[in-house]
Order: sequence, then C-alpha cells, then structure tokens
Amino acid sequence: MQKFRVLNLSKSRAILEEAELCGTFGRRLRGLLGRKLLPPGKGIIIKPCRSVHTVGMAFPIDVVFVDGKGRICRMVENLKPNKISSGAKSACFVIEAPAGTLSLTQTAVGDRIKLEGI
Repeated sequence: MQKFRVLNLSKSRAILEEAELCGTFGRRLRGLLGRKLLPPGKGIIIKPCRSVHTVGMAFPIDVVFVDGKGRICRMVENLKPNKISSGAKSACFVIEAPAGTLSLTQTAVGDRIKLEGI
C-alpha cells in the first residue's frame, strides 16, 4: 500500500504526516469504513474521487477535494457520520482527515497540495 505525506505548499506545512492511497475499486469502496477512529496526522487519499459519504462510519472527518492542478477546490469540515457530501466536479482526488485537521493546519480553498511519497 502506497503512503504519502500530504503537504500544503501554500502554507508551507503538512496537513497529514501519513495518508494511505486508496486507488483500487475495493480500497476506494471501503475507505475508512470499519475503523473506530482516525488518529491525528493520519488519513487516506481516494483517487479518483469526486464525492464522499460517511454512511456507516463511527466518527466525523474533514474532507479536501483536490483538482487536477493540485489545488483545493472544495473542503468539508467535520462531516458527521451517516452523511453524504455534495462533491466537486473538478476534483481528481479526495483527502479524508480527522475532524479538526483543516482548522488546525489553516488549510483553505485555493491552497496548493503536494503528495510526497514516504
């Protein structure tokens, strides 16, 4: 399984220290389902992806939609369990992080994202 550090180039800081890539149909389908929590600094990258849901999840998450140029085109903070998020047509992939991560890292729409292999 590929793992990445998710960097916010616009803010010169890490959003996540370790994110697993969910790039196959099965991994995208499963996402965070079955996990009891998502530790701080950890998350997943779902690629390709334009929309998400938290149906069946046990905890809230922050969601970052990233376009083909590596820019954040939409964010959803504190998406509660059993909700469906409207997506972003221009998104190529999504980052799911623990709730509160985007506020803590001062991440904003328009910021540039880089995935650094670890």
